[in-house]
Formats: sequence, C-alpha cells, structure tokens
Amino acid sequence: MGRKHLHILALSLVATLLSCARMGQPDGGWYDDTPPRVLYTSPADKATGVWGKRITITFDEFIKLEDAVNKVVISPPQIEPADIKAAGKRIIIELKDTLKPNTTYTIDFSDAISDNNEGNPMGNYTYTFSTGERIDTFEVAGNVLEAANLEPVKGILVGLYDDLSDTAFVTRPMMRVSRTDSRGRFVIKGVAPGTYRIYALQDADGDYVYSQKSEMLAFSHATFEPSSKPDIRQDTVWRDSLRIDSIIRVPYTHHYPDDITLLAFTAPQTDRYLLKTERQDHRKIGFYFTAGSDSLPSVRGLDFDASDAFLVESSEKLDTVYYWLKDTALVNRDTLQMEVTYMTTDTTGLLVSRTDTIDAVPKMSYERRQKEREREFGKWQKEQEKAKKKGEPYDSVMPVKPLEPSIQIPSAMAPDRKIIFEMPVPLARCDTAAVHLYSKIDTLWYRSRCELRPIEGRLRGYELLAEWRPGIEYSLEIDSAAFEDIYGRVSSPVKKGIRVLSNDDFGSLMVTLSGTEDTTLVVQLLNGSGEPVKQTRVTGGTAEFYYLAPGKYYMRAFADVNGNGKWDTGDYHADLQPEAVCYNPKEIECKAKWDITHNWNMAAVPVARQKPWAIVKQKPDRERKLRNRNADRAAKLGKPYPGTLKGNIR
Repeated sequence: MGRKHLHILALSLVATLLSCARMGQPDGGWYDDTPPRVLYTSPADKATGVWGKRITITFDEFIKLEDAVNKVVISPPQIEPADIKAAGKRIIIELKDTLKPNTTYTIDFSDAISDNNEGNPMGNYTYTFSTGERIDTFEVAGNVLEAANLEPVKGILVGLYDDLSDTAFVTRPMMRVSRTDSRGRFVIKGVAPGTYRIYALQDADGDYVYSQKSEMLAFSHATFEPSSKPDIRQDTVWRDSLRIDSIIRVPYTHHYPDDITLLAFTAPQTDRYLLKTERQDHRKIGFYFTAGSDSLPSVRGLDFDASDAFLVESSEKLDTVYYWLKDTALVNRDTLQMEVTYMTTDTTGLLVSRTDTIDAVPKMSYERRQKEREREFGKWQKEQEKAKKKGEPYDSVMPVKPLEPSIQIPSAMAPDRKIIFEMPVPLARCDTAAVHLYSKIDTLWYRSRCELRPIEGRLRGYELLAEWRPGIEYSLEIDSAAFEDIYGRVSSPVKKGIRVLSNDDFGSLMVTLSGTEDTTLVVQLLNGSGEPVKQTRVTGGTAEFYYLAPGKYYMRAFADVNGNGKWDTGDYHADLQPEAVCYNPKEIECKAKWDITHNWNMAAVPVARQKPWAIVKQKPDRERKLRNRNADRAAKLGKPYPGTLKGNIR
C-alpha cells in the first residue's frame, strides 16, 4: 500500500473517531434521550417468600442515585436505616432490620434514578417483594398542608396504622410510610386490605413515633378502607412542544382514597425552661424561656439592692422578660450577681420553682464604653475647633444626646391608620399635653383633638389617636422635653407633616360568607406576598373592608374558636385540632372609587386547592423530564425521527 493510500486511510479513521465522539452535537447522530431501564432484579420484583436482606437492581446502563436518604422510602419503615448505594449499572440495598412475616415491602425510589451521562430521569420507580405468599397492592394518596396557611409541606412522613387507638401514634412505629414531594403530595404503596388511620410526622429522631412536641404532625380520627377499581385516563401525545399529536385513552387501576388531606401543625411548647440570659444592652438584662408562665421571675440582688432596681418589660406570654436597670450606677457596673427564681418544668412534666445564681455581664464593658465616648468627644471637639478657626458658630460644651422616639408616620396615610410611637428606653415621664395636632382647612391651621396613650402590653409603645379626616393635611408638633426616659434624657422638639388621602383614593370590599358552620370568623385581606394588611372579626355573614388602596388582594379566614382574635395551633395530647383555615381561591382587584361586592362559599373548593397559586411559597420542584432533543432535531432537519432506541445512538 502506497504512502498516499495510508494517508487517506489515517484521515478516514480520525474522521470516524471524531464523528463517534461527538454524541452531544447535532451532526454526530441522535442524542441519548432514553431513560435507564431495569434489566433484572435479585430477588425478582414482586417476588414472594423473600427473606434475604440484600437486593440488587441491575440496569441497562450506568446510573446515578440522587439524594437516597431523602428520596428513597422503604415501607414498612426501617428503624435501623438500610444501606443504599449505586455501583455502576446496579443499585444495591442492604436491609438492616429484621423482616416481618407475611408483609409486603416496598422500596420507593421516587425520581432519584437517572442515567450517568445525560441525566435522563427514570421516573418514579418502586421495587416490591413480600415475605409471605402474596403481594399487597392497594395504594393510599393525598396531600399534607400546613394548617396555619395551607402551604404544601415537603418531605414530611405520612404513615398508616391498623391499630385504631389514640395511643398507637405515640407508642408504636408507623406500619407503612411515604414521604411528601415538593407539592405536599404522598402515595403510600403496598397496603393490605383492612381499616386504617393516617398520620403525618416530621420525624426528628427517626423512630417513626410522635415523641417530641417540637415535631410537626397531623392527625385525624377518620378511618378508611383502601380499595381499587378499573378506570380510564386520557394521556396527551405531543407532536412537538406546541402541537398535540393525539389523545389516547389508557386503562389503569384507580386506588382509593386518593384525596386525603392532612393539616399539619406544631403543638404549643409547654415545657418551660430557661434558654439563656444575656445583657446585650448594658442597660437591661434579658431572660429567654422556651414557654410562657403565669408569673414573672423574682430577682434578688446578691451584690446590690434589687428591691427597686428594675422596670420590667415582658412579652405577652412572659416567655421573654427584660429587666431595665433604673440606676445609672448599676448600669455602669460590669457584673451584677443575682439570684433568680422562676417556674420550670421538671422531669415529670410538672411546673416547679427553681433558683439560679446569675452573673449579668454586658457585651461591652464599662471601660470600652468610656473609650467610645472619648473617641466621640475627640471627634466632636475637632469639628468645633475647625468651626472656630473659620469664624463659624461653635459649642464649648458637648450637648447630651437627646431621646429619639421612633414615630411611624407614612408620607400619605389612610384615615383608619394609627400612628405608633416606639421609645428606645422606658419613660419616666410622658407629657401628653406637649403633643399637638393641627389640621389645615383651606389656608388656615386649626387645633385638632388627639390623644397619646400607652399600648397595652407594650412598655415602650404608644399610639396617637385622632379623627383623621379624608383629604386633610395635618401637622404633628411635639414640644421639647415632652418625653423623659428613666436615665434623664429628654426628647427634642418634633414637627412632622401628615397627609391623609381622600376617599377617592380608595376602594371598599364587602364579602358575603357562606359554606361554613363556624359562627365566629376572623377574615384577613392579604397582599401579593400573602401577608395580612387588614382583618375583621365576623359574627354574621359579611366581612367589610374600607380604605383599600388600589391593587390585587387575596383572602384568608380562620375560625376563632377561643375568641382571642389570633389563629391557634392544635395539640395531639389534648385531642385538639388547629383552628380551621380557608383561603378564597380567587384574586380580588380593588380600584380607587370602586365599591366591590364578593360572594365567598368556603366549602366550594377542596382545602388542598384553595390557596391561590400567586401566594403559594412552597413551589413544586422543577420536574425532571426527558429532554426529547431528538424530536426537535428531527423537525429542524426535516426528516423522520427513528425513535429512542439505544441502537440508534452513535
């Protein structure tokens, strides 16, 4: 063979190799868009009389197993986790727990399996075997939602019990389990004939038992018997991404029930113990408890007199308590030793008195604070010296920093809006006579009535009440030294303009409610983020909302069973479900000068489909689909696509 022929042969070989290597290029052949396929399993899928604990699943290509810990669910649940790993073209499962007799086992891989090269998902795959003589084939499906806001709950366990007693959930592991997907959807497979109760559990300790109050759960007293019947579904075959090729009718087995809705909640924390104490601000000492109490802690000073040393600020439930030091001599001390007596839960669950000795040390020492003041003084002094040299006004004594209340005043407000004052430090004196409100009528200013009063339950909170008239301009003026804190600092004068919008800037909404047996409801109007902007208590059948800014709104309502105006959670041990919540599925658009009426039948739409998609925060994960690039490529090339057989890939 001549050199010329050898050269041509070499070029041909190189071209062939390059062509075979370009699997991802359109000119290199069809893409590999086929998912992995199970060739065989050991033991065989749906085999009976199986007692071996090693299972091998072999595929037709190399595969990946994604997030097996969370995606692969074995039922009945394994108290000792199984060892699940991918090795080349195989998945190997080593079961650790003792197998139960006459039991169907399912290993649900969800969408965890894909091919190694292109990431083509296999789709939901479940392997099944039985230690008995038959395979149980019933399935149970539904949704788990957060009771408070009807958000889908992702990754929560859902389990069945054939023991219908209330104690089973707290004493025995679930007998068959599944885990919700990103839509809050679950399917429990391999269920035997019988009567069951169903529960959901965010299992923190892996024992498949409700054993900690911090675990989210859902329960129902309803029982059901699984069943199935033949059914037909319609599947759409797409010619491409825009055109439907055909719709085919596919027979399948429809399992019931498939619409169970579980409302998950976290029980209120009743075990009380002291989480921590801290002195982030040197002027106050904070105590943080896991739960509230009917009484405040009592404090006895060990190296100071605590009899009149504090002003106490607490949360509504008394689970957070701040002790403000009134005496600056105590404020400036770096360590305060005290004996604190408070109520705590003992090992039997009863509240008992406990006494601790605490050293309250500030985050920043007195020496460091003094150095910070010296730096500030030095900076101020240099500024005054510069002003003096330039012949500008200057001070010879550094002024004391004034008390600066936070006053929440919007640039333009609705007539039903309240103005809130938040003081940085508790007040020793509040001169309400020094707070003035003026309204502008035409070009003249007139005195308007107003009242500044403390907000109940908030030591440092105040609200300004006035008759805000639509379309009127106001001026809020506060005299100097109107407020004085417990350390002697006084406030500077304040003058703020307030513009109250006119009625023409707003709309109103009247909602007629039906479809509920609850006599007392709290109806909330929500913004585009799903946060309440207005709420009203309804004892009849109509909810009224006024002074609505133009925009899109949503509605939520809950049954206010105990009349406290707030949504309350449930408690399994007290057999108490959380207060029922409903969402209006429709978006409501409000426009200026419009009076809108709306009818809301709360029972018209199932709970699992009520919450509007626009305000659902737990969006489904992106579904893993076959990429189907070959069909698109065939359309571009104008030639028929030969199919997705592995033999057509080169």
